[in-house]
Amino acid sequence: MSDESTQPLPSSSNPRIGDTRPAPQIGDTRPGARVPAPTTPSAPGQGRRRRGGRGRSGQGNRENREGRDTREVSANSMPRRNVEAPVEASAPEASDGTGRGKPRRRRGGERRTRAQGRYLMAVHTTADGTHIATLEGRSMVEYTVAKNADETNQIDGNIYVGRIQNVLPGMELAFVDIGIPKNAVLYKGDVSFDTEDVDGAPSNNKRIEEMIRAGQTVVCQVTKNAIGAKGARLTQEVSLPGRFAVLVPNSSTIGISKRLPDGERRRLRKIIEDVKPAHHGIIIRTAAEGVTADDLSRDVTSLVEKWSAIEGEVAKSNQPRLVYRDLDLAVRVLREELNDEYRAVLIDDRPLYEKVREYVMAVNPELADRIEYYDRQVEELPLFERYFVHEQLHRSLDRKVFLPSGGSLIIERTEALTVIDVNTGKNVGTNNLEETVFRNNLEAADEVARQLRLRDIGGIIVIDFIDMESKANRDAVASALRQALSRDKTRTQVFDISELGLVEMTRKRVIEGLLESLSVVCSVCDGRGFIVKTGL
Repeated sequence: MSDESTQPLPSSSNPRIGDTRPAPQIGDTRPGARVPAPTTPSAPGQGRRRRGGRGRSGQGNRENREGRDTREVSANSMPRRNVEAPVEASAPEASDGTGRGKPRRRRGGERRTRAQGRYLMAVHTTADGTHIATLEGRSMVEYTVAKNADETNQIDGNIYVGRIQNVLPGMELAFVDIGIPKNAVLYKGDVSFDTEDVDGAPSNNKRIEEMIRAGQTVVCQVTKNAIGAKGARLTQEVSLPGRFAVLVPNSSTIGISKRLPDGERRRLRKIIEDVKPAHHGIIIRTAAEGVTADDLSRDVTSLVEKWSAIEGEVAKSNQPRLVYRDLDLAVRVLREELNDEYRAVLIDDRPLYEKVREYVMAVNPELADRIEYYDRQVEELPLFERYFVHEQLHRSLDRKVFLPSGGSLIIERTEALTVIDVNTGKNVGTNNLEETVFRNNLEAADEVARQLRLRDIGGIIVIDFIDMESKANRDAVASALRQALSRDKTRTQVFDISELGLVEMTRKRVIEGLLESLSVVCSVCDGRGFIVKTGL
């Protein structure tokens, strides 16, 4: 959202619906009623609060910049005595007894200026779930749908007491009853066992039937929700994520996020031994950058207390059931993402706003003032319409995506993989064919990375770039694709461009994609996209 004031114009100016331009000041050459510049500080809290703010991406509103420049030039051309600059409202000052004002120390939740950042998060609630849109400048880069949690939906992160139903040695997996209608799946690589309880070969060569057996009770955690016909995926390597650290119970694991700079990793490595609890492992997260040892210790202590409560719940009964439910997806997204680069988080549901703000106040009080309530009854437009989310969402569901130079992408999804075809379209270039194709492929590489993140496409992905004769150009396009994908927090693996101009890559699938979240299978064609004539 651009840095625009939403203060309405005087009634005499008769503004048009949707006009969000600021009220004209002295020297404003645009049409509209003139109003005198304020001579006294405005009272705090008056007028609608400004939303948005131009982020670090540099994307602002051209009209706003041009209007500001015009006002400055006009004001400078007027006699000095007729121009009185508006006085900004400031916080009251506390006296120090000498008559001189001393600035009052900032308290939690207060902010003197509008926070700046690249991202804005808009959270909209409906009857069937919560919709979370993340915008970079004005462009939507992520969209998440959190369906209302029940016993089968949105269970990733939950911890269960499960019972092994049957073990399939040929598939190296086991089906586990965790108290929901559909059995979950536990693969061999996710099985945890005590080597002293199993005789025979070394632990890395154990067969799954030697590790677990039917009827055995296990404590497990859901790592992936059920998608389509596949059941939820489980692991016995339970972990409890906090704001700054992840607790790995009954483990000796010690790790630090690779995204942190080397200097910060060295600093955290010095204090990790002091905060690591006995008999438990710990992983320091990216959000721990710059935090003190005391803050990190408090986060780890709360996780240890949480695990103690879970152990007490597990000991009550060995029946398959839920023993720990993770936070709501909206809160988890903020736990993973919220940092100084977010200028605001707007929530249009009062109960969810209170829950999110309470959580942020507990873990990151310095960012709590960026959590704002968007009152649907007061605001002129719904939240998603105000920030053009609906318009961008509809485009993100299309098969065809247009590139700035006139080229296009065609995105086709199948059961096995997703295919992306790159076309030049109206891009005819200026010099020669190789240069035109190369520039078009560079644009496509950046847009492909953005679309994969926006649509949350996972699994195997094949990209059909336009054929390039030069190997140097092929390597440059592959490098540009990897660079663009580096901004995606989801793990990806990319191979070089083949002789046919194809790029094979994978992207980890954690939840169902955007299209599956917002659609249902057609009852007529059963999802094939065709109506078959059977009466021939």
